[in-house]
Amino acid sequence: MTIRNFGGAAMLVTAVAFSPTRAAGAPCESLAALTLPDTTITSAQTVAAGAFTLPGGLGFPEAAVARFRASVADLPAFCRVAATLRPSTDSDIKIEVWMPSSGWNGKFLGVGNGGWAGTITYPALTDALRRGYAAASTDTGHTGAGGDASFALGHPEKLTDFGYRAVHEMTVTAKAAVLAFYGDRPRFSYWQGCSTGGKQGLTEAQRFPDDYDGIVAGAPANFWTHLMTGLIWVGRATLSDPASYIPPSKYSVLNRAMLDACDMLDGVNDGVLEDPTRCRFDPKVLECEGADDSTCLTAPQVAAAQKIYGPATNPRTGEAIFPGLSRGSELGWRAAAGGPDPFQIVTDHFKYVVFEDPNWDFRTLDFDRDVARADELDNGTLNAIDPDLKAFVDRGSKLLLYHGWNDPLITPQNTVNYYASVRATLGAAEVESAVRLFMAPGMGHCGGGPGPNAAEWLTALEQWVEHGLAPDQIVASHSTNGEVDRTRPLCPYPQVARYTGTGSTDAAANFACVEPEASR
Repeated sequence: MTIRNFGGAAMLVTAVAFSPTRAAGAPCESLAALTLPDTTITSAQTVAAGAFTLPGGLGFPEAAVARFRASVADLPAFCRVAATLRPSTDSDIKIEVWMPSSGWNGKFLGVGNGGWAGTITYPALTDALRRGYAAASTDTGHTGAGGDASFALGHPEKLTDFGYRAVHEMTVTAKAAVLAFYGDRPRFSYWQGCSTGGKQGLTEAQRFPDDYDGIVAGAPANFWTHLMTGLIWVGRATLSDPASYIPPSKYSVLNRAMLDACDMLDGVNDGVLEDPTRCRFDPKVLECEGADDSTCLTAPQVAAAQKIYGPATNPRTGEAIFPGLSRGSELGWRAAAGGPDPFQIVTDHFKYVVFEDPNWDFRTLDFDRDVARADELDNGTLNAIDPDLKAFVDRGSKLLLYHGWNDPLITPQNTVNYYASVRATLGAAEVESAVRLFMAPGMGHCGGGPGPNAAEWLTALEQWVEHGLAPDQIVASHSTNGEVDRTRPLCPYPQVARYTGTGSTDAAANFACVEPEASR
């Protein structure tokens, strides 16, 4: 990964090794008696190296459990603290705090959830532990598989816990456990999450700016109420009328035609659009001249695809509610548009939060009246769209945003729009010093896709927070069968990566970050 100071040279500061004084701390098992507000410590035990096993009853597929079991065989020994937090009379927030028995890097990392949460994020905890972090995760106050929002029906306090309270309470409690165990507070506190985890990161920056020194927020689901509406829009485009249904087998036809029209706009024929907003591909070029077949789209299917690319709009005012999906996202349309319903995360929002009716039918959504109702009911509980990050920035904290342009679930333009709102609120200079957005061409939802989709986001953030080295590019990689076959620099928005004209187009060294006008 490449990290350079943005806008000029900077002196590299050599990190000083941190060795906490364990003599000042407490034995792991003694933390069971730790007394904290609204907190019950349910377990505090030392886990021997390589001995961690997943708790039962989580509902994960056996194959996934087996893969996880194999992946944690090399974990170091750590102190595992489990607790239940009850900041309200209806709260039941489970958290876990993992702290290396030795080799602590002196830092704390909060890790995010996905969907409607409902479980501790164990894979993220194991990754943090390997890096030497003390780390924490929460189920956000309920038990579930991530797609189920039925917990919210008749339980507004639990919805508040999911929306913002659980992560903050977890953070406060975890830092207290770190202090008790090591006898010292973390030197730096970071957050890392994608999707719901990205939203959680933005919520922390907006509501609790003192919690974290640096936040990585990927593909944030921060405009929650409008995101859910936008995905209903996508589902309605193909599922309201059988004639409009686009069989998933035709997604590749759309994707291929789009690449034929736009792949070379960035000067490189690689199956990836550097900037999809420049692509003007119209699916009408695929309209069947005769009978429907596997290589073309019927007129209603063309109209449905055009609707998916376009924004969800208010039928009365014409105002955009949420941006459309980017060109390049076609291979992932099945979740929202493949039927028979849009995926559960979306429909559950309206069933259990907005209408409180488990039998609600997505085909009945009114994109004027019902969107206004969803926004009014939310009143900032789930949405995290406040652009005023002044309190977060003024304390020296940094926000690193990223989003894959091929994301078929959370429209990447939403993150661009939020970044623009922060820039308009704080000013260009303030934002450049503290907030950066990296758009990843060809990346899907939080990873995957044909473009380089793996990057050391947290390392870039650490260098920025601890040494003042703002990232002017972050090199991402793409792998096939475990082997890296392409690297590419990701550039701070609005810059894009331009091929220099010589060398392999699969090597990051042959690209430079330039302003978008210069890329044409």
